[in-house]
Amino acid sequence: MIAALSKELELRKGEFKEEVVQTIYFGGGTPSVLEIDEIERLLAAVYAHYSVIEDPEITLEANPDDLSAEKIRQLAQSKINRLSIGIQSFFEADLKLMNRAHNAQEATACIEEATRYFKNISIDLIYGLPNMDNTRWKQNIEKALSFNVPHISSYALTVEPQTALASFVEKGLVTPVDDEAAHAHFHILSETLEAAGFESYEISNFGKPGYFSKNNTAYWLQKKYIGIGPSAHSYDGTRRGWNVKNNPKYLKAIAASELPMEVEVLSKTDQYNEYVMTGLRTIWGVSLEKIRTDFGDDFRTYILSQAQKYMEDHLLYLDGEVVLTTKKGRFLADGIAADLFMIKMK
Repeated sequence: MIAALSKELELRKGEFKEEVVQTIYFGGGTPSVLEIDEIERLLAAVYAHYSVIEDPEITLEANPDDLSAEKIRQLAQSKINRLSIGIQSFFEADLKLMNRAHNAQEATACIEEATRYFKNISIDLIYGLPNMDNTRWKQNIEKALSFNVPHISSYALTVEPQTALASFVEKGLVTPVDDEAAHAHFHILSETLEAAGFESYEISNFGKPGYFSKNNTAYWLQKKYIGIGPSAHSYDGTRRGWNVKNNPKYLKAIAASELPMEVEVLSKTDQYNEYVMTGLRTIWGVSLEKIRTDFGDDFRTYILSQAQKYMEDHLLYLDGEVVLTTKKGRFLADGIAADLFMIKMK
């Protein structure tokens, strides 16, 4: 697999010949199971075939159970300069409910050790869990803040089909996720983190000044990126591509110097809808000038017309030529964005 990933990087170098790589992100699974020499091999392939800025943000996603003290020390000696750690919760009951491999003690020990070697650390937390009251959720946030990490990503629990949690909900062993409780948790999250000096630069991402994730920011600002490996997604501004999910099919195709990728060409309407969806989630909002320039006056007129009712309800507001969500509207951004989509193809 490492050889195939390296070869795909080589096969696709032409896609980035006019670009300079600013971020490298090991994610989409559990890349922390890789040995240090395997990580270094993949980074060497990037540097061999792409132009890279002098000090790129290089992030490794990791689960606490994979981050032993020795592994953290090894990572600190590599080119990895940012860790994104999937804590999810500091409470044992929550971790068992989510069927996580790590326990609460491992979560704490992992962060304590990581902060000795890394300044740039992000913690993932999940809210909206069944039976999680506001007090326990705030304790989770305060525990995360006690480590003085500069970035926190937080998402509402999603009960995926055919999982243990879905089975528990169906059998009545666990109460379903409550939207009102999740909404309350989101407001507690926002207020607590903003009071601690974090800025919500995107609905689910909170960073201290200078510590916004460059990778996440690039995604939300719709910059070009290449995704390497099975099921990885890529985007070049007008097309989206995704690799086959099946590992053997991926390996066979790469061995034959073929890219196992499906590609979708985005229409003007698709591009507009994606810009609205991503932009409305961020502090940068949706630029009416960009809509006029990139899509035309009809799209600008349309979004203003659709947004009017949300402005009257104080869920959206205009700052010059930029449409933004209010604090009240932030949690509802995805639903609002869907109502601003252009349905008729142009």
